[in-house]
Amino acid sequence: MPALYGPSRLATSGRADSVLVMLHGVGSNGDDLMGLAPLLADGLPNTAFHAPDAPHEFEEGMTGYQWYSRRSLDSRVSGVIAAAPILDRYVDELAEGYGLPPSRCALLGFSQGCIVALHAAPRRAETVAGVVGLSGALITGDALPEEVVSHPPVLLVHGEEDVVLPAEGTRRAGEALGALGIPVETHVLPNLGHAVDRRVVDLTLLFLQRVLA
Repeated sequence: MPALYGPSRLATSGRADSVLVMLHGVGSNGDDLMGLAPLLADGLPNTAFHAPDAPHEFEEGMTGYQWYSRRSLDSRVSGVIAAAPILDRYVDELAEGYGLPPSRCALLGFSQGCIVALHAAPRRAETVAGVVGLSGALITGDALPEEVVSHPPVLLVHGEEDVVLPAEGTRRAGEALGALGIPVETHVLPNLGHAVDRRVVDLTLLFLQRVLA
């Protein structure tokens, strides 16, 4: 049984030499982030796009899915830790299915999906090509110095006006990752809330073109 399920889009060229795994935010689903695929595909013609639904149904009375429970700080941390091996398995399954090494797979996470990606990627034995973290944070950073295994390049982007997850979380994540020798690029954008705009797409595309070249 596959680790996760969700929508996908084949490489524009018809032959993928890389994969982008996109992780949605809490209460959403994979279809939400698949809206980014058409905006990125022309610049990444050899990249396949996959946006799995998170493994748990959203527990707060709405439709959608969640990567972990938000009921307490302990449940958030333990939930992120529990989600990481599920994501790892999914990435490895995709890589094997395309006949590619995991180093040809990149992660993109928004909000809760970003938090999971930033936890999982540096702890993977087989490194991914890179991580795009949008409007998130690093909530398991205290343990990272003892647990870091790989150092994939990371792009962090956050809206200065975000009232859902303050941009300070991204600033701190950038500092923590950089202190461990992980290449990190951080952008806090004015006049942007908990959302993605054209500036975010452009930064994301440039980063992915570089790490998937």
